[in-house]
Amino acid sequence: MPVYGMTDNVIKPKVMKIGIAADHGGFDLKQIIHSFLLSLQYEVADFGAYEKNDLDDYPDYIIPLAKAVANKEVDKGIAICGSGVGAAIVSNKIPGVRASLINDHFSAHQGVEDDDMNLLCLGGRITGMAVAKELAQVFLEAKFYGGEKYVRRLDKIIALEKTNG
Repeated sequence: MPVYGMTDNVIKPKVMKIGIAADHGGFDLKQIIHSFLLSLQYEVADFGAYEKNDLDDYPDYIIPLAKAVANKEVDKGIAICGSGVGAAIVSNKIPGVRASLINDHFSAHQGVEDDDMNLLCLGGRITGMAVAKELAQVFLEAKFYGGEKYVRRLDKIIALEKTNG
């Protein structure tokens, strides 16, 4: 259900702001996903890379994205590296981020519905363009259920982050 705000006495749906980042291994797929998100009317914050450089390092782009997700500067994030593994590892080092490498339709929505996943990781060298678009759209349209058992589990994760942070 969209969130509405008043602007000039007209009710407009709140546009979801999506952060996106990739290193050289995910650069080409990031460009495709960026355009796709714009076509779906999302606001996109691009954290780089802004050009393909085979010597760049994924943490330089993924960490700022993950921090933006944690600080709620963006509603959700999409991180892309060659396999998606490094992006998931570094993203999950930031308290408040729940990231996962996703390769299937079910996990793209279930990760949000049950686990409040807020950052999708994709492999630029392993995820095809059509599949990546589908996974991104399913991830962005999914909503956290918020049922008692899901909140209880999420609270345990948040407590762990506080004791280890």
